[in-house]
Amino acid sequence: MRFIIVDDHPLVREALQAVLAQLRPDATVDAAGSAQALREQLARPPVVDLVLLDLKLPDAHGMDLLAEIGRHHVGVGVVVLSGDLDAATVHRSLQQGALGCIPKTETRDVLVGALSLVLAGGVYVPTMALGAAAAMGAVRAGPDTTPRGLGLTDRQIDVLALLMQGKNNKLICRALGLAEPTVKNHVSAVLRALGVDSRTEAVLAVGRLGWTLPTPPGTGHAR
Repeated sequence: MRFIIVDDHPLVREALQAVLAQLRPDATVDAAGSAQALREQLARPPVVDLVLLDLKLPDAHGMDLLAEIGRHHVGVGVVVLSGDLDAATVHRSLQQGALGCIPKTETRDVLVGALSLVLAGGVYVPTMALGAAAAMGAVRAGPDTTPRGLGLTDRQIDVLALLMQGKNNKLICRALGLAEPTVKNHVSAVLRALGVDSRTEAVLAVGRLGWTLPTPPGTGHAR
């Protein structure tokens, strides 16, 4: 596994390198202090698994780099880091494919937990942004609404729980023993029930509603 930390502050890079070394002792951790240095690192083997990207760099804005990585380096995960994240920036970052957004003001424990979640296949949304869906009109449900109250079936709740873990359709198919068209139909039904347009908005919506979803069975047998 290979990581790249992109930040123009050496102390920040050192701190993040220490955290990544703790989480993945066998991983390669490279560092870049600018957008150009990141591009050079991405062009060199081995393949990069995850980029920790600061939004404020001397030669580019991190949001532009996030879009660039999405276009030219498909499969490279990105976690956005910033000292002044707001809900709108978090929402935009996740919409552009970021696997998480971590405020630099968080403690080391929160940072470790957030990166652990991302490395396990989830999406990290900071607490300050969980209410963003409400502000953007993403959720029509009220605070006392339950998944079944929105009309979701047991299987659709399983699919939603796997969406919350950052699973793509193929991984959901594998976990639940379903055909991909069936999973696509379930995902569409979940988004429609929540009143959202994307998986990212679904994650924000569930966070706002405070739902605790059951762990989906991994037996491969359909209900």
